[in-house]
Amino acid sequence: MLAGPQELAQVRLDNALALFEEFVRATARHADAATLRGLERRFAERIQIQPSYWSQIKGRSRQIGERLARQFEHLCHKPPGWMDQPHGPADTAAREATPADESAPRDDDERFIVGLVLTYYRRHPQRARTRLLDLLGEVLVAPGAAPSPGSAAARPPTAPPHTPLYTPAPPGDDPQDLWRRTRAGVAPLKRKR
Repeated sequence: MLAGPQELAQVRLDNALALFEEFVRATARHADAATLRGLERRFAERIQIQPSYWSQIKGRSRQIGERLARQFEHLCHKPPGWMDQPHGPADTAAREATPADESAPRDDDERFIVGLVLTYYRRHPQRARTRLLDLLGEVLVAPGAAPSPGSAAARPPTAPPHTPLYTPAPPGDDPQDLWRRTRAGVAPLKRKR
């Protein structure tokens, strides 16, 4: 562990700033000053603190305590104790070169969609499973391809609505290409007024 509370406070501040830089890189490629202010507010929301509190932390008028350090780790998907360890530029480059989990959400929009799907699934597991597999089956079937035996197009009209419709992708199908085709068929969400 570190020698004293001042060193620990500095390490936590450095790590918090590194997490903010990571957030900015993941959210906006070329951020101007106005965009950066908006990103600071969104980062504070992600950490579940007030934007003014985040500003005070950055300005060194407040320190990151034990509870807030754990909150940073949890909400930024870092292992426990991460905020208390120094992470130099070499560590950052290694982390960026090898992403922890390719299937993890990368930005706020992806986290929002994953959260919606999880909420729906937790409230109505059977209905969610059926509807999501139906939707994915419709999107993932290649245009002009014959419907698979379990798909909605091949199912007789008397089949019960809870029949699973998922057909796995054929082996050898490129997952990245499959993901691109899936995303192309999904309309963006409309913003609230």
